[in-house]
Amino acid sequence: MTTLAKHIINYFPLAETLRRYNKEALKGDLSAGLTIGIMLIPQGMAYALIAGLPPEYGLYAALAPLVMYALMGTSRHLSVGPVALVSLLVASAINPLASTPEEYIAMSILLALLVGGLQFLFGILKLGFLVNLLSHPVLSGFISAAAIYIGLSQLHHVFGVESVSGGLHEIVYGIALQLNEVSVWTLVVSIAAIIILFVFKKKAPSIPGPVVVVILGIGLLYTTNLNHLGVSVVGEIPRGLPGFQIPVISWEMTQALFPMAMAIALVGYMEAIAVAKAVQQKSNEYTINANQELAAIGTGNIVGAFFQAYPGTGSFSRTAVSYESGGKTPVTSLFAVAVVAIALMFLTPVFYYLPKAILGAIIMLAVYGLIDIEHFKKLWQLKHYDRYMFLATFAGTLFVGIKEGILLGVTLSVIMLVYRSARPNETILGRIPDTHVFRNVDRYETERQKEILIYRFDAPLHFANAEFFRRQIDKIIKNNPFTECLILDLNGVNDIDSTGLDELFKLKEDLGEKHIDLHLTEVKARVRDLINRKSKNPNDWHFFMTIDGAIEAAEQSDPDLKNIHTDI
Repeated sequence: MTTLAKHIINYFPLAETLRRYNKEALKGDLSAGLTIGIMLIPQGMAYALIAGLPPEYGLYAALAPLVMYALMGTSRHLSVGPVALVSLLVASAINPLASTPEEYIAMSILLALLVGGLQFLFGILKLGFLVNLLSHPVLSGFISAAAIYIGLSQLHHVFGVESVSGGLHEIVYGIALQLNEVSVWTLVVSIAAIIILFVFKKKAPSIPGPVVVVILGIGLLYTTNLNHLGVSVVGEIPRGLPGFQIPVISWEMTQALFPMAMAIALVGYMEAIAVAKAVQQKSNEYTINANQELAAIGTGNIVGAFFQAYPGTGSFSRTAVSYESGGKTPVTSLFAVAVVAIALMFLTPVFYYLPKAILGAIIMLAVYGLIDIEHFKKLWQLKHYDRYMFLATFAGTLFVGIKEGILLGVTLSVIMLVYRSARPNETILGRIPDTHVFRNVDRYETERQKEILIYRFDAPLHFANAEFFRRQIDKIIKNNPFTECLILDLNGVNDIDSTGLDELFKLKEDLGEKHIDLHLTEVKARVRDLINRKSKNPNDWHFFMTIDGAIEAAEQSDPDLKNIHTDI
């Protein structure tokens, strides 16, 4: 295989897939692709409503992005396109900025370009680790709150009243003020749709319930004209595929949208990689390249922006269907695109009579599964401070706002990361009797020589924790006044910066003035090299492979240290 061919396969894995394609894969991909395509039609239109866009833009978002991901993605089952969470973030980003429907649409397309550009850049630079800025409890709290927010935001479709924006309390209060204006027929259609969706989900999960209620809803409105009795319908949808169109770009719009573009890029990728890895582990037939996934999803959003798509990412529900329906390769997405394209070219007049109440019901049932109660229960049982991070992000998202909630989540994640780094685990060690094992003196019955103090520090020694490191050592030296030798177990110190080095050298100098020897054990090669480079005379430092070796050296230099003191 030539170098060029290898590069093509690295960036476009579909080329290798097609080279080995067979009838069995075609059969599975065709079945899964048709199912996903049928699901995408109602889901796409419903999620476009969450984003504040006309329904057809949800279908546009299910075309170019899927094609590009099929070409570049490394997951055989991930189905990208419009999703509820990203749609909500799009609405949160644009609602405060756009003054006209045309400007709103232009901003949503520019947002897709920005999100895609960031994701592609992160992928090329191998910056996928940036998603770790959102810890699991924070992300879970944000998604759970966002799911409730999305569900409640559809109440105006369910009741047939005017939409209300704002936090949870504002939406509930605004809907409550309009209860005397509820459209009875709209409410009946909504309740019927929810019941049908729930029954299909529990009793016949292999049948796409959203497709069934869409067909029933269109048939009902077409034959009864309930739209004249208050049941709002989707109305006319432009026929045909979206044409190539350069996004409207302005510096002011880019500046205003950039913070949320960054948030959507990270959250969207986290959602996609989570479901992709979950299905890959079930399949256990291929591997996923995280950075290539970033580039693939980003390219999908970039190309999609030139074909009037708003930002999308990997879908939990459609990816699960792809796996369970027998999908074998990314060709599944190409069949799904064909279904959506046919619907846009030939079936748009049919959707005129689709009740918005049906789309609202589809959304409410879809996001219900995103509320992660079980994860919070586990956090609470652990009695770990992660539960408070979950609650803070959950409450901030639900009662303050989506943007504020995700900003709070990122801030909390970074604060906790810094705090854990600045206050790592550290302990005094003692020998477990009749062994060569050393453990925490507060958790085990150990033997200690009162003149020898063994201290372990379990983190890289750097500017954020160097002062803590020194303060803790000063405290334990003060509490152990007979100390003649301090042994530092540096097995957990994988790295050290200039601030950490300065503190270590100052410690050695101060201990020398107190006539206390300093021995370093299990020092990593990189840390030892840095100590030696900074030292005027490397022989001044005493390095040992084991704690036993350090103790033996201390005893040889002073035979009186051999008296053992038992500490329980």
